[in-house]
Amino acid sequence: MANLGENSLMTGLLSPASQRNQKAEPKRKRIRRCRSAPLAEFVPGDLNGKNEATMLPRSESCLDKLHPSFKRVAIFLTFYLVIGTICFSFVMEQIKGEKINEVLDAVYFCIVTMTTVGYGDLVPNSVATKLLACAFVFSGMALVGLILSKGADYIVEKQEMLLIKALRMRQKLGAAEILKELETNKVRYKCLTTMAFLVVLILVGTVFLVTVEKLDIVDAFYCVCSTITTLGYGDKSFSTKAGRVFAMFWILTSTLCMAQFFCYIAEFNTESRQKALVKWVLTRRMTNVDLEAADLDDDGIVGAAEFVLYKLKEMGKINQEDILLVMEEFESLDVDQSGTLSPSDLTLAQSAQT
Repeated sequence: MANLGENSLMTGLLSPASQRNQKAEPKRKRIRRCRSAPLAEFVPGDLNGKNEATMLPRSESCLDKLHPSFKRVAIFLTFYLVIGTICFSFVMEQIKGEKINEVLDAVYFCIVTMTTVGYGDLVPNSVATKLLACAFVFSGMALVGLILSKGADYIVEKQEMLLIKALRMRQKLGAAEILKELETNKVRYKCLTTMAFLVVLILVGTVFLVTVEKLDIVDAFYCVCSTITTLGYGDKSFSTKAGRVFAMFWILTSTLCMAQFFCYIAEFNTESRQKALVKWVLTRRMTNVDLEAADLDDDGIVGAAEFVLYKLKEMGKINQEDILLVMEEFESLDVDQSGTLSPSDLTLAQSAQT
């Protein structure tokens, strides 16, 4: 029944006779005339340098101004660190190593455990602390995954527009041009932004270890590399009070940035392969076999809509299941079975649902 409905509907939509009857606009113009979704038409105020307050009313609360994903990550991270600090503070005497301050060491140990750096300068030395560390390392890794998927991606996207403006400083780009550039090279700009942020973190960490921890520049760079890659050999680490305060923020930020950078590299490679496939699909010659496969209503003629659907399927953008689902929705809205949708169809469909 699904195939019969699809064929009948596609016949009404795609047949040359029905297309010739619609002479209000040229064919090419009708095919290209496609409005964006309502959310896509909204342009944030920070793209053109304007304050968002001029477009949307701003809440009085600072928490309300945060992105929901970033807010959720901040709540989970705070909860993890508070619980971890309390737990490890009570059992700090059962953790061996060079200690400075009970609370500071507990927070530092939570960060090192969560990021799987594991220097070895603080080590659980009892059954209770070992089991507690096992629980916190798994929950910490889950939290890191949440941060990578939510918070870190949000922060990077906020910096992408600044990067675009910097790269196109001599060109006067409006909001629409920036959005188009961002959409076209989104993953590339994410890689560049994350890489620049990572370089800054490496330089900051190296300089801090040289000036505060009194390491030579090679040992400082070696410690930075072993930390951000979560190797954590342990022969070089943060041993001063100021160093561990700095490490609480720097280790978390740098390890997440490194992980996010590798994720974007993998995403960039995948997107490059997808673009190469799209280019091949659009440039290769059409054959009679392709025309037969693209002729959905079996009338011997391939219309523009049929051609677009075939090419999208060939690019891997959609599959037959996606098309059938869309066609089922179309048929449920087409109450009068005319093969077209009108406001009366939508009214009748909505009244039938209620």
